Amino acid sequence: MPDFALSTPRLVLREWREADVTPFHAMCRDPLVMRFVGPDLTRGQASEEIAQYRQERRRDGHSFMAVEHRITGRFIGFCGIRRGCPGTPLAGQPELGWRMAKRMWGQGYAREAAVAAIEWGFGHLNDERLMAMTSPRNSRSWGLMLRLGMEHRPELDFGHSRRTGARLHRPHVVYSVNRTTWQAT
Repeated sequence: MPDFALSTPRLVLREWREADVTPFHAMCRDPLVMRFVGPDLTRGQASEEIAQYRQERRRDGHSFMAVEHRITGRFIGFCGIRRGCPGTPLAGQPELGWRMAKRMWGQGYAREAAVAAIEWGFGHLNDERLMAMTSPRNSRSWGLMLRLGMEHRPELDFGHSRRTGARLHRPHVVYSVNRTTWQAT
């Protein structure tokens, strides 16, 4: 599969590289970053997660992508669209997701990357809506979902147990935006 990248004024959303494992692992060991995601990742788990995103890209043509700061060339997080996990209301649906290093919070990078991913999704996928999920306590993420024009879908809220250890079935809220609404904004 050829290299793939999306560019924004400040960011490049690109294929994962082996060099991303170290900064991705560091990001996934930050307790603030991982507060609503699950336990910190070991280096091996971080490498496996990147391998999973690469596999999804080969299989589906899309997944979460590494986000690089355009000027510095530094890895700052990930963003993109993947197919939702089996066993959740998002199973098989296009799921918009992001995670940014703490030092990047509050600067609009997640929104900039998410807008690029949404534009790509509605320009290249046949799906009529994009989904996103987060913990109801993660006001930063669901706040961004609202700013992106996504609507809360309470009928799809669920208990998520992926990589949560003893905190099985943590509640998650689901948001979505449809193609027509996105194109109208």
